[in-house]
Amino acid sequence: MIRKKSSVRGGRRDEEAFLLRYPAYSDTAALDRLRGTEYRHLDAEEHCYLDYTGSGLVSDAQLRAQLARLRSSVYGNPHSDSPSSVRSTELVEAVRGDVLRFFNADPDEYVVIFTSNATGACRLVGEAFPFGPQGRLLLTQDNHNSVVGIREYARNRGSSIGLAHISGPDMRVPEEALLAELDRERTGPRLFAYPAQSNFTGVQHPLEWVQLAQRLGWRVLLDAAAFAPSNSLDLSVHKPDFVPVSWYKVFGYPTGVGALVARRDAVEELTRPWFSGGTIWGASALGDWHRLDPAPGAFEDGTLNFLQLPDVSVGLRWISQIGMPTIHTRVRCLTAWLLEELCELRHGNGEPMVLVYGPRTTEGRGGTIAFNFLTPDGDLVDERLVSRESAAAGISLRTGCFCNPGAGEAALSLGVTQLATPTDGTMITLDDYLGAMGVPNGGGVRVSLGLASTFADVHRFVDWSVRTYRDRVPDRTGLPPRLHC
Repeated sequence: MIRKKSSVRGGRRDEEAFLLRYPAYSDTAALDRLRGTEYRHLDAEEHCYLDYTGSGLVSDAQLRAQLARLRSSVYGNPHSDSPSSVRSTELVEAVRGDVLRFFNADPDEYVVIFTSNATGACRLVGEAFPFGPQGRLLLTQDNHNSVVGIREYARNRGSSIGLAHISGPDMRVPEEALLAELDRERTGPRLFAYPAQSNFTGVQHPLEWVQLAQRLGWRVLLDAAAFAPSNSLDLSVHKPDFVPVSWYKVFGYPTGVGALVARRDAVEELTRPWFSGGTIWGASALGDWHRLDPAPGAFEDGTLNFLQLPDVSVGLRWISQIGMPTIHTRVRCLTAWLLEELCELRHGNGEPMVLVYGPRTTEGRGGTIAFNFLTPDGDLVDERLVSRESAAAGISLRTGCFCNPGAGEAALSLGVTQLATPTDGTMITLDDYLGAMGVPNGGGVRVSLGLASTFADVHRFVDWSVRTYRDRVPDRTGLPPRLHC
């Protein structure tokens, strides 16, 4: 029997059934009020925004606070003792304190280093970590490219590189396999890097792995970019050595500002390969010497984004006023309903419409869902078509491999023999490479939920999915080439 989907039964009755099934959602009603006031531009555009893992959304309150601050005084380059410079410096230092409080981090134990984004924080660790011939880098297969890229620093300095593989339909890393990798080669400096939450599947990897690895002598980089927007990270409980974060993913604005929250003892082991303006206590051109400032100054290249950094404090206060538990509850309830609906969608012949990658429940996962639509014959619908048709319907989602090649390879069941380096001169485009591997798609479709998400958003998406792809075999012709992963 083919279950009639909620999208065809009518939104009001579906919402009533949803509230009965997820009564905790009613405790997040304050977010509906904010949606109508602080995020009203979403509904003014009739926009269905489902890309919170790509970026959060800015509220009107944040913009009002920025304008009021910029109109109130004069702010100058922090590297001076002038009144405008001192004023900027005081605001920047206040932001550091706000970041530490947000993560419940002891200022005697942690330091906040401002970067352009989480990627910049990962690069900083990679270039300065003391990799060497006796060292080792261990990555989980599920990692953002910004973390995977650290392996090039390790490789170039002769360190060995390990990979803890994803396993099973939930696409998790088995702890016993991870332990086996952590217990190898215990001689030189070693770095273990993994995401608190996958930006591909939404899998939340255990925070307890931090202490597990540290007890075995590893430094740990915990990528919090996808985790921090709707989950609390308490650095007084779990104490990773390095935590990269992008603030626009947490509260939408400002872009171009991130941070590396790092343990002070771990920072002392880093060696910068160069120096620049803003990083030094002093330097001499003729004398051929330089001396770096202590952290965080030694790691902040050039002039900080001093006009927008204070907006991080505004965003953190905004999130604190709403309450992370409220955001977390809303995301969890909506994710649970959307997962259930997607997994139960059927074509007229009874075959599933959707293939979900990763966990099918909210146990140990966040509000990011990766999947592919299926034809009635079970073939994957080209993600480029989904991208084009969802955009035409006013829906913002994401398609591709989401800068997470390891999870994408696991989702498409690719083995190492299929993944040869594309050095063949005939492989000019990404489509050539995918064709050589025999892969029907370049990745999947990703929807992700956040602070301003509502039941109407997820209901609209399910309704659109049914109307667009049920009993349809889409034509692949006329699709644009894939330019990148």
